Amino acid sequence: MSLRRPVRPTSIKPQNRTTSWAEAFAAYAASECHLSANTVAAYRRDLRRFFEWLGDRPLQGLKIADLGDYAGWLAQQELAPASIARHLVSLRVFFRYLQLEGVLQENLAELLGSQKIWERIPRVLTPHQVEKLLEAPGPHDPLWRRDRAMLELLYATGCRVSELAHLRLEDLHLQEGYCLCRGKGDKERMVPLGERAKAAVEAYLAEERPRLVRQSAAGEGLSPAALGPLAQPLPHPPILRPGSGRRSGEADRLASAGVGQGRGAGFGPPGSAFSCQPDGPPWLLLSYRGRRLRRERIWELVKRYALRVGAPADISPHTLRHSFATHMLAGGADLRVVQEILGHANIVTTQIYTHVDLSRLKAVHKRFHPRA
Repeated sequence: MSLRRPVRPTSIKPQNRTTSWAEAFAAYAASECHLSANTVAAYRRDLRRFFEWLGDRPLQGLKIADLGDYAGWLAQQELAPASIARHLVSLRVFFRYLQLEGVLQENLAELLGSQKIWERIPRVLTPHQVEKLLEAPGPHDPLWRRDRAMLELLYATGCRVSELAHLRLEDLHLQEGYCLCRGKGDKERMVPLGERAKAAVEAYLAEERPRLVRQSAAGEGLSPAALGPLAQPLPHPPILRPGSGRRSGEADRLASAGVGQGRGAGFGPPGSAFSCQPDGPPWLLLSYRGRRLRRERIWELVKRYALRVGAPADISPHTLRHSFATHMLAGGADLRVVQEILGHANIVTTQIYTHVDLSRLKAVHKRFHPRA
C-alpha cells in the first residue's frame, strides 16, 4: 500500500493568470517590438490600473459594454482626457498581443472610442529667457560646467531628456559639429551642434568630468557638501560666439587630445581625462558619484535654474525642446528639417509648432489674405 498522497493540480486564479500575461506582454514589447524602457514602463502602469478594475473576472468573458464601463471608471479616477486615451491605447495593444497568443479571439478594445483631445499649444521661452536660463549656472554652483553643458545641449539639439541622459561619449563628434541621438524605438539621428554648445561641452570635459570619472573608478561619490575644488569659484568657461571664427583654448586642447575625431577614434590617449575607457562610465553627463545623470535629476536641475532666473515655474526640459523647434521655424527653417532633427515620425506632430509663433502666422496672413 502506497503512503504517498495524491498530488492534485492547483488551479491558477484568474488574476494571477492575467498578471502573468501582462509580464509576458512587457517582455514581448521590450524584446520583439524594441520599445524603450519608458514606453514599457508606461504600459505596465496602465495595465496595472486595468487589472485593478478587472478584479477576478476572466478576460475572455468581457463584453464591449464592460470595456465601456472601464473607460467610465477611468474618468471617475479624475484622470485627464489624454491619460484616459493613453490607457485605452495600452489596452488595445495588450489585447492585440493576446490575440497573437490565441488567448482572445477578437480585440474588442479596438471598438472603444476615446474623448476628443484638444491640442494645446506648447509653452515656449523667448530667446532672451533662454539666454538667461543657459547662463544661470555659475562658479558658485558645485558642477556648474556640467549643468551649463546640459542646458546648452538641451536647447542646441532639441533632444528629449531621456536621449540626453543616455548620450554617450562615442556619440559626440565635436570637431564635425554633431552628435548622435537615440530616440524612440532606438532610432538614431544626427543632430548638429552649435559653437556655444560645443564650447560648453569642451569646458565640462576638460575641467569637471575627469574628476567625476576618477570618483566612479574609486567607487566613491563626491558629496554635495564636500566637492573640493569643484566648489571653488572657477573662471568663466570659454564660450565661442557665433561667427567669431576663433577657437577657444579648451577647443584646441581637446582637439589635440583627439576629442571629437569620430566614432572609435577615442577621446585622447589611454588614461587621459578624455579617453573612453572600457571600464569607465560611457555616458557624457555624470552625477557627482560618477554615474549616469538620471533624467529625473536633469528635470530637477532645469527647475532649479529656471527658478533662479525668474522663468515660468512650470517649465521642464521639454520646454527647451519646444523652444528649439519654435525658434528654428521662426528663423525660417523648413518644417521637414525640424521634423528630422526632433525625430518625429509624423510631420503632423511637428506642425503644432507653426501655431506657436504669432509673428509667422501674421506674416503668412498678411501675404496671402486678400484683405490683410
